[in-house]
Amino acid sequence: MLPIKRSWISLAAASCGSAMLGLVIARLGFAPRQALAGAIAAFAMASWASGALAELTTGLAFFALATLGGVAEPKSVFVGFTSSSFWLVLGGMIVAQAMTKTGLGRRLASLICAPLATSYPRLIGGIVLISYVLAFLMPSNIGRIVLLMPIMLSIADEIGLGEGTRGRTGVVLATGFATFVLSTTILPSNVPNLIMAGSAEAIYGIHMSYLHYLMLHAPILGLVKAVLLVALICTLFPDRLAGGRQLPTAVALPPLSGPELRLAVLLAATLLLWLTEPWHGLGPAWIGLAAAAICLLPGVGMLTPDAFNAINHRTTLYVAALLGVVTVISETGLGAAFGRIVLAGLPLRAGADAWNFAMLTLLSFGISLVASANAVGAIYTPLAADLVSATGMPLSSVLMIQVLGFSTVAFAYQAPPIMVALGLGHVSVSHATRLGLAMTAAAFIILVPLDYVWWRLIGEL
Repeated sequence: MLPIKRSWISLAAASCGSAMLGLVIARLGFAPRQALAGAIAAFAMASWASGALAELTTGLAFFALATLGGVAEPKSVFVGFTSSSFWLVLGGMIVAQAMTKTGLGRRLASLICAPLATSYPRLIGGIVLISYVLAFLMPSNIGRIVLLMPIMLSIADEIGLGEGTRGRTGVVLATGFATFVLSTTILPSNVPNLIMAGSAEAIYGIHMSYLHYLMLHAPILGLVKAVLLVALICTLFPDRLAGGRQLPTAVALPPLSGPELRLAVLLAATLLLWLTEPWHGLGPAWIGLAAAAICLLPGVGMLTPDAFNAINHRTTLYVAALLGVVTVISETGLGAAFGRIVLAGLPLRAGADAWNFAMLTLLSFGISLVASANAVGAIYTPLAADLVSATGMPLSSVLMIQVLGFSTVAFAYQAPPIMVALGLGHVSVSHATRLGLAMTAAAFIILVPLDYVWWRLIGEL
């Protein structure tokens, strides 16, 4: 079947399903405006999840339908453009562009990975390490994958891991999975994080702290999960360096250029300001935006103003549109209604924190399975107030639990960056599914209990 035919079929299915949902909402006694809002929100979610329309097209369609249909005030429909998450995404993309243009990203990858590529397990560990380290400096999953994949494939070729080998598959999967799942522990480095933060800000007026977020998630979902990822890849896709060939531990690199040096200083200052937010009170978005502006300054910066045109603005528009969907769902009362349905079917128990912790993680993971990780914040966050009432847990804890769910990827479609990695590395989705299912099992058996213990130790629960 031709791709265009598949797209039309997906679009027709999304449209019909959304219209049917709107009719069901109306039959349940909701106002016509609420039924229309539900149909429009469902259409946007279904289109994003299925790829029936490009993210950009879906976002524009949502803005047009929501304003023409009068389901909410324009200030609510377009609230995403005033959210700090929108500006954090935009600033991160400019910094990522600077990393690529100056060559600093490639230099960092080569410096860290080359010495570790002396054995297959160390190579996989090196890839996971650089993917995580780079997430602190380059807040763009797709940008990091596009930067890292050619480097990692070149290393694989150099050490004898050719096309079709299990080792090469492991290299691609390590790059894709580590880039996405580990970056969920760093607030500005992942779209689902930003959707959650923007939704929490729009609905509850909560501003998430960079350092608190990192302390909460990095020890278990970052470090322990990284170790599990390396172990599972080496177990499921075992290999060794062909003929004992190894990548030289010293890779000849040109001297550090002026733009690279200036960008390195700027990144160090940006990271320091993010980490010290509790003391100076400057939000991560505005720090990132200032760093982006410096990157574009004439003479001082690393980019010309024309470089702004090379940025993938589809992602920024996607974030703005998704936050608009969240606000429309909340303001029309659909979020509260959905919350009542969820609460009726979810076996939550007031005061049973461990049980509720597991159930809310399953809820977030279930939403990710249906609508992808990017949409979890838009659906889960409006339910948080009702979930607090049902569990007795703090609002901040209920909001943060969703990270455990959307950071767990069983199938590649849940995380678009992983799909990009598979395409660039020419690896079958079936291999990603093997690893994803194994990681999911490990997450619920090992990571969720460990996270619960960690949260108790630091007083989050």
